[in-house]
Amino acid sequence: MRLGVLDVGSNTVHLLVVDAHPGARPLPAHSHKAELRLAELLDGDGAIGFEGVDRLITVVKEALVAAEDKGVEDVLPFATSAVREASNADEVLTRVAEETGVRLQVLSGADEARLTFLAARRWFGWSAGKLLVLDIGGGSLEVAYGMDEEPVAAVSLPLGAGRLTASWLPGDPPDPADLRALRRHVRAEIGRCVGDFSRHGTPDHVVATSKTFKQLARITGAARSAEGLYVERRLARRALEEWVPKLAAMSTRERAELPGVSEGRAGQLPAGALVAEAAMDLFGVDELEICPWALREGVILRRLDHLPA
Repeated sequence: MRLGVLDVGSNTVHLLVVDAHPGARPLPAHSHKAELRLAELLDGDGAIGFEGVDRLITVVKEALVAAEDKGVEDVLPFATSAVREASNADEVLTRVAEETGVRLQVLSGADEARLTFLAARRWFGWSAGKLLVLDIGGGSLEVAYGMDEEPVAAVSLPLGAGRLTASWLPGDPPDPADLRALRRHVRAEIGRCVGDFSRHGTPDHVVATSKTFKQLARITGAARSAEGLYVERRLARRALEEWVPKLAAMSTRERAELPGVSEGRAGQLPAGALVAEAAMDLFGVDELEICPWALREGVILRRLDHLPA
């Protein structure tokens, strides 16, 4: 069957269309996305403003048209941290449902971590052993660990690249004092949960998903996306540590000229790099591998698991 997964994230609204059936890997057929940056549109009360909701409704309608054009049989719509944590989340969900017919399922942070972990497990297989999975989104950082398809430890922290940039780094380039303050904050937040993971033992394989990690891997020398999904891509902590101050000293325009860095994400990269560096350091990770699959694929895989064979 042809499935569409509609991901209302903190940075983008992304419709991924795949051809899939139980027991087979989902094959991407079409991708439609729009940058919305909901994590940066929250007002002082933590609400998504009227214009932001209007824009969200417009983008969801456009995604539905794209899904229909591509022959999608079933759309799986969900929202993550930006909607989940908005103070007017119920109003936003009601308006979206009334004006588009789409009832967004709001995933909890733990759900995000578990589904992303499932995607990574299916991609790397059982031979990968105990997995530690890191994912930096626009609104949150997810960390999950385990040796099965369900992690034994999973956490979601409010350390998304978009959220932190909007709250902590107003300058372009960021002020060094703001960067130091953000570094302390990020490390304190991650440090609180490290013990919950370390008691389960050392992972056999550490992987990362998300655009932030992919961009960081690319600027430190990983293969281009054009070379395909199956090319191994790695990110070394030593290389990342060398790039963190360089990224912080650049303007958004200068970062956008780096290989693999999109214009829309360039402004968030210093915050994302600080989170990635802190996570790798505090979890004792010298090198990790980039996983092509993430939350959207996890949602699709879980849906397929519940279809009759």
